[in-house]
Amino acid sequence: MVIPKSILSLLVIVFALGCTVKPALRVSSGKIIQIDDFPSAFIDARTLAVWLPDGYSKKVKHPVLFMHDGQMLFDASKTWNGQEWGVDEVLTELEKEMHPLPIVVGIWNNPTTRHADFTPQKALAQYATPLLDSLVTYAKRGEEKLFHQIPRADAYLKFLVEEVKPYIDKNFSTNPRASHTFVAGSSMGGLISLYALLEYPDIFGGAACLSTHWPVTFDMENNPFPKAIADYINDNRQNLVNKKLYMDYGTETLDSLYEAPQKNINALLEKDSIPGLNWISKKFEGAAHTENDWQRRLGIPMQFLLNENQKNPLK
Repeated sequence: MVIPKSILSLLVIVFALGCTVKPALRVSSGKIIQIDDFPSAFIDARTLAVWLPDGYSKKVKHPVLFMHDGQMLFDASKTWNGQEWGVDEVLTELEKEMHPLPIVVGIWNNPTTRHADFTPQKALAQYATPLLDSLVTYAKRGEEKLFHQIPRADAYLKFLVEEVKPYIDKNFSTNPRASHTFVAGSSMGGLISLYALLEYPDIFGGAACLSTHWPVTFDMENNPFPKAIADYINDNRQNLVNKKLYMDYGTETLDSLYEAPQKNINALLEKDSIPGLNWISKKFEGAAHTENDWQRRLGIPMQFLLNENQKNPLK
């Protein structure tokens, strides 16, 4: 088998960085380049899974989609719950409707720091330290701590924007402009995707936020976080000018908490027109908080974000 020069050059850089490459995840189309222990000056080292669509070529400038919780995206045989997003299958089905298909960069989470990595840090700045200590650092679901350290989403986004994106743009054939660079995730991954869009409007052109976990914790009663996040969005609404924003939620399991806060966000975006903002908020009856449910509807935000001619597939 002849290994493409682009892949060989990537492997040289990977080894120079001190990363390791393990057997790729199994996909039904395209190919995965998995890079373990990608180093960072901002957070702990992470695994990256770079999906290249069939027909990937240096002659084509591909859009790039960065996705959180990367270990859940491609191969159900290696996930904790036997489920996956099916990103490769979903995008391949859409190939006739969008060209070129994107490069997808899946970023592994660290389960211990996931809540700290993904909680919009600046949205919590208005709260005094004792309140943060009680509601954030030691927030519990039963006896399990959600936060093992203070929120550090700003550091996580620096890792994404200052380290991962430049590496991808240097070593793959990408269109690096914001209009061709997107971010997506579910649950807490939905929160960090929206935060990325608001914090880095010069980098990202759109975000897909599936089953966005507005409560941050697991209880809506006397919960300050949905309002804090809404206030942050309102204060930074100018960064949504000419952006694409997809949000959705189901009605079962954890998603049953999301309707009220999502409606508040919708009202906020409807209150005053934001020039050029193209946004969707969608409710899926009967859908639960699972990768299987996100897979079933993933084609909608993919079309919306990645098809330049697609304004709003739900209207």
